[in-house]
Amino acid sequence: NAIKDREEALQKVLQETGATFIHPSNDIEVILGNASSAAELIHEIPNLDIVLCPVGGGGLLAGTALSVHYLSPQSKCYGAEPANADDAYRSFHSGIIQPSINPDTIADGLRTSLGDKNFPIIKEFVQDIILVSEEQIKQALKFTMERLKIVIEPSSAVPIAAVMFNHSIFAGKRIGIIVSGGNIDLLQLNSILS
Repeated sequence: NAIKDREEALQKVLQETGATFIHPSNDIEVILGNASSAAELIHEIPNLDIVLCPVGGGGLLAGTALSVHYLSPQSKCYGAEPANADDAYRSFHSGIIQPSINPDTIADGLRTSLGDKNFPIIKEFVQDIILVSEEQIKQALKFTMERLKIVIEPSSAVPIAAVMFNHSIFAGKRIGIIVSGGNIDLLQLNSILS
């Protein structure tokens, strides 16, 4: 009922305002816009072996995968996802979209579900999706802030954690990581890192 109520409320707002709804991840224009971040990375740092980004709704990963495929075909594209919100991982490995079931992760930007527009791109152009634990996300977040002096959100720490804790995949490789955002309040950060 909650989903139906939200959908009805959205339709009412759209009708009243004349606005157009654009899905934040399951929209081809959004996917193509997201591709620009990987395109910029590939332009600035050529000859990467791997480009890695977080995956939640799939728009950023699909866009990244397209840029890697067309602009750096020798590179591989990976996604990284919290183990506690693993619908993209399950979908990728089953070949069909799996529902997100009670995602419970500090990487709140990755609690969303894959869409039917981005999933075919991910299936075709992504090498794999790597899962990381909540503790690994916290360690990557702390490492990034302490060592690199960059404030990032937990969702951005997910691909960093994937690299930190998967040496067999990433050792000796030139890796580009899409760090997707820094939306975190300091009170939340304190409770995450304590």
